Amino acid sequence: MSEASALRVPLDECGLARAVAVIGDRWTLLVLREAHYGVTRFDEMRADIDIPKAALSMRLKALVDEGLLEKRPYREPGSRTRDEYLLTTKGRELLPALIALMQWGDRHLTPEAGPLQFRHAGCGGLVTAQLVCECGSPAATAELEPRLR
Repeated sequence: MSEASALRVPLDECGLARAVAVIGDRWTLLVLREAHYGVTRFDEMRADIDIPKAALSMRLKALVDEGLLEKRPYREPGSRTRDEYLLTTKGRELLPALIALMQWGDRHLTPEAGPLQFRHAGCGGLVTAQLVCECGSPAATAELEPRLR
């Protein structure tokens, strides 16, 4: 795209800029990864991603405030009541973007294939993130044309 035809989209109107403001830091993405892997408890998340307590508390609160996670109390026998963090519909809708980032990292930043794959529960086939036109055809990045609405 030439300089003359480049699109100018104000940041306050840009969905990507808004999303990055909510989920754009390393810890937040890793907390969301954990939630998508079924890890719902503070201590388990902390151990898995080696995040400082204060940082995890701050990210969990922000994700709850943004409606991506919800708190649900639980109590282990002999312990006090604590909260676990479950994905909301809004949070679950991020999975395709997280899979795309993971697969990009596996292709470009990992010497060998990454340790995780997503499989389709129905047939067992490998799931890949890709762009698909509303007509159903795969859309290569070279075939995309950004346009203002």
